[in-house]
Amino acid sequence: MTPHSSRRRWAAAAVAVTSVAATIAGSFFMRADASTTAWGTQVARYTFDDPAAGSLLDISGHQHALVPVSGAGGAVATMPRGDGAALTFPAACHEEPCPRIALRARSSADLNPGKRLIRFGASVLLAPDQTTKGQNVVQKGYSARGSQYKLQIDGMAGKPSCALVDGRTRRVHIVKSSVTVADNVWHTLECRRKRTMLVIRVDGERRGSTRIPAGLSVSNRNPLSVGGKGAYTDNDQFQGALDDVWVAIA
Repeated sequence: MTPHSSRRRWAAAAVAVTSVAATIAGSFFMRADASTTAWGTQVARYTFDDPAAGSLLDISGHQHALVPVSGAGGAVATMPRGDGAALTFPAACHEEPCPRIALRARSSADLNPGKRLIRFGASVLLAPDQTTKGQNVVQKGYSARGSQYKLQIDGMAGKPSCALVDGRTRRVHIVKSSVTVADNVWHTLECRRKRTMLVIRVDGERRGSTRIPAGLSVSNRNPLSVGGKGAYTDNDQFQGALDDVWVAIA
């Protein structure tokens, strides 16, 4: 893809978002069955419910539309969920070239929490035979360089985890859930940064926590990515279904 075609895709996505975002409040909002309540400011939210307007729209009002980045024919599809829709990602593949896809929103200052409190999460559907060593749900930044916040599904046991990486010390802080979500049932996941604690919640229940420095700061120029890191080989591809992806900062 040429730089010009990439810029045209970002521009088209931004125009599509603008047409609907003006009517949507920027205050924090979650579906009634989610595990969070009114708190902070929602800076990104994706419900994948409106294919006519574009199911990758950011309905928070902050115009962070997602754009697919794919390789080897990787694509997402929609499946019904309640009165809306969810996205399904490529199935497990054990022989290269394997289809890969990530959905990305370009970097923006309002997606960087710095030292502020942050909560982010998603709803996931994952079968027992869809687990791998690691599957990314949502992340911004990378642990190997800069800073990061991330929600992923870890290991063959299919236990979700939350990670924060300090941009100054590069120290990785991880908390893993005590329960699996790889049971072919929808689960709501949330990572919650308090002042000195990182907490993971599954279906509204606290399932793990770890201490973090009060001064930990996450700020980078990397995109917000959903379902994988990119289209390259080691992209930590998510293999189940995703819905209601969100990020909120206080």
